Amino acid sequence: MRPLPAQAIHLPFEPGPFRMAIGLTTTTDAAWFEIDALYQQELAERHRLLSTVHDQVFATLPRSDQARRESLDLIAQALTTHHPTWFTRDGAILHNHLTGEAWDIVQPGLDPLEVAGRLVQEDLCLIQLDGETPVFTAGVLCFPSRWRMNEKVGLPLAAVHGPVPLYADRLARPVDRFMRHVKVGHIATRLNWSILDDAALFQPTGKWRDTANTHVTTDNAGQTLFLRVERQTLRRLPASDAILFGIRVHVYQLDRVIDTQARAATLAEAVRALPEEIVHYKSMRPLRPSLLAWLDHAQEG
Repeated sequence: MRPLPAQAIHLPFEPGPFRMAIGLTTTTDAAWFEIDALYQQELAERHRLLSTVHDQVFATLPRSDQARRESLDLIAQALTTHHPTWFTRDGAILHNHLTGEAWDIVQPGLDPLEVAGRLVQEDLCLIQLDGETPVFTAGVLCFPSRWRMNEKVGLPLAAVHGPVPLYADRLARPVDRFMRHVKVGHIATRLNWSILDDAALFQPTGKWRDTANTHVTTDNAGQTLFLRVERQTLRRLPASDAILFGIRVHVYQLDRVIDTQARAATLAEAVRALPEEIVHYKSMRPLRPSLLAWLDHAQEG
């Protein structure tokens, strides 16, 4: 069997003044999902969470029934088309050769969105229009970046992002407009990032922290801090008209990816440019002194 590729390294931070923008680019159907050497490890964790804390990582509204069914069908088609070494289909049965599992795609024993969430490393959320308003209607969210899905499902996107500083003023309208107008066949992608002191993938809480982590110091920040990046994809489903929102979470030990003077300088500039309310929201305030001191030292070679 063809070996899995190494985890992609995404470094979305930029030098210069802080900009809060959607930052969308386009990707292909073949690159819709990232499948890499962490697949078995992350799929095992997804299965564990869906078995032990199901109500925290899976939620649906009845109006999403068609979209959930359509999501599984489209994902199964993409996996067998673009990754035929790892996924094959025999009638109703989808064979996952990476895990040894076989799933009935036509009559799944689980909710179809949950089955889809047990096939890919991405979390999957559905967004549907209520008139002109995009609403979060379903999701399998095993790796949240410090938010609880069961508190958000059923809310308009503007309310889902209500706690995010500056979102209402700078992003709410363009995001809602994009959700209304994205075309079938177009796959948009974007990246966001944060610095955390916890490598766990499942993090439903942790915003607005002010308490210092005494384990993080100037000397060891490269080993005790982590760059957490979300690669997000958005695709309209042709039959249900829903948007399928994928979130692949990457967690990198800081010194693994900030391994040049140029990268250290760029990240330091990006951290210094963050508005104070964003720093507080992301719980970076108590980490920032050690982080910046480590980055400044890393620039010296």
